Amino acid sequence: MIKKKMPLASKLYMALIIFFLYAPIFVLFLYSFNSSESTSVFAGFSLRWYKTLLNDTESIKALYNTLILAVASSAVSTVMGTAAAVGIHSVKNKWIKSTAMTVTNIPMMNPEIVTGISMMLLFVFVGRLVGIVNVLGFWTMLIAHVTFNLPYVILSVMPKLKQIDRNLPEAAMDLGCTPIKAFIKVILPGIMPGVISGMIMAFTLSLDDFVISYFTTGPSFQTLPIRIFSMTKKRVTPDMYALSTIIFAVVFILLVLVNVAQNRNENKEKGVGK
Repeated sequence: MIKKKMPLASKLYMALIIFFLYAPIFVLFLYSFNSSESTSVFAGFSLRWYKTLLNDTESIKALYNTLILAVASSAVSTVMGTAAAVGIHSVKNKWIKSTAMTVTNIPMMNPEIVTGISMMLLFVFVGRLVGIVNVLGFWTMLIAHVTFNLPYVILSVMPKLKQIDRNLPEAAMDLGCTPIKAFIKVILPGIMPGVISGMIMAFTLSLDDFVISYFTTGPSFQTLPIRIFSMTKKRVTPDMYALSTIIFAVVFILLVLVNVAQNRNENKEKGVGK
């Protein structure tokens, strides 16, 4: 089989896309090691801003809040999204199934500012009904993040459910398994790659969300994107470059490890199939 070479124009186009995507990250990484506060002149290599970051208690607390929120929202949305995907997949009525998928897609298609404002009004309205004045905080942000994370988990799990033979769970229950045990033993291992992908997607979306978080948070709970936005009114300090570099490096390493694990599992499955 003869492999076709990629045209030169396509190579240049791809190179430009990669450049515009990763050049800002490279500049951020470079200036996180800058010895001066300048954003245009690299005065020399230094770990000054990484040391400053360790003493910035407000930024560290905002990072802690962001991670707690991202972990909690991704865990809740993964469980709820997986259960919802299984429920939608088991529905036999095509009209009901298509309606459920349409409703699932609405949070993704809806502009974030509309979602943020509407959820803020809903939380304030419910808070007034139950007599809570300062209702906005961690729990309202958690509900908001789970809401916009759910569609991504459902859409990640649904293709894996379609690949599973419908007769396998029934065969497991014929052999004595309860419906829950059949799901854990038969269905869950088959859809686990989709569940993991949905969980990672939910975690990353929650980690960097700003618009919806801005409208659903209160003065007692501040995430890192909101903290950085509040700094833009004056000046973003260079220790934020260091923090952003650390976050990018951690996420990049996690993605590499996940891809390596998935490739190993696929190779094992191919080996078993042969």
